[in-house]
Amino acid sequence: MSAPPEMLLAHHLKQLKLPTILREYDKVAALCAAEKIDHPGYLLRLVEMELIDRERRVVERRIREARFPAIKSIDTFDFTAIPSVNKMLVLELARCEFITRRDNVIALGNSGTGKTHAALALGLAACQRGFSVAFYTAAGLVHTLNEARDERRLLKLQAQLQAVKLLIIDELGYVPLSRTGAELLFDVFSQRHERGSTIVTSNLPFDEWTSVMGSERLTGALLDRLTHHVHILEFNGDSFRLKHSKARRKSAPPAETPATPELSIDPETGEILES
Repeated sequence: MSAPPEMLLAHHLKQLKLPTILREYDKVAALCAAEKIDHPGYLLRLVEMELIDRERRVVERRIREARFPAIKSIDTFDFTAIPSVNKMLVLELARCEFITRRDNVIALGNSGTGKTHAALALGLAACQRGFSVAFYTAAGLVHTLNEARDERRLLKLQAQLQAVKLLIIDELGYVPLSRTGAELLFDVFSQRHERGSTIVTSNLPFDEWTSVMGSERLTGALLDRLTHHVHILEFNGDSFRLKHSKARRKSAPPAETPATPELSIDPETGEILES
């Protein structure tokens, strides 16, 4: 006996990798029948649903592959808290045309002023617009490069880092690098020069990057490549986290002082009693 049509249809849709149509075709058929929509209209609805769902899954996969430590968006960035940040430039960068041009972005400023938030938001926008993204802290990337070198897979990792459309390197300057680590990091920037876009966040001004890279020659060569086509975002101000911490302490209700019990003496026994 041949299989029922429903079973064959489910099998074929799975083989064609059309999970949304498989999940929705029966419900959409009922809706289209009620609305007196013809067969082409019915198929159009199903195909549109499949395309929308497929794009959503693709974006979700890009976000997972980027390995963001958190999901941040431009909409949740508080520009009023850091007036030094060029809001119009950030919004322009969120259109991701800088990635098409292979420009770089450098965010400089004090710790806790939103540099990572802005970098993550631009990375999320890039994923949503179809670009591959990878996120690392500077120290984490150097550690990964060292591991790859020790395991003789450095060339493969370098090829992967070169191929990604947007590479985000966060917290450059928080941890001084070894000579080998600085050279490996420089190689990443050098290999990506004019081949892909890189976002770097740092708590140090450019003239202090030598303290991280350990060499004026290497720092000069790095900045020469990184700042060739660059957009600079300045985050000057107090730390968000410090402000929020202070605000929480101010708004917290004062601790209640336990009431002191009233004492009295039993006139018959002379014992001290609490009331």
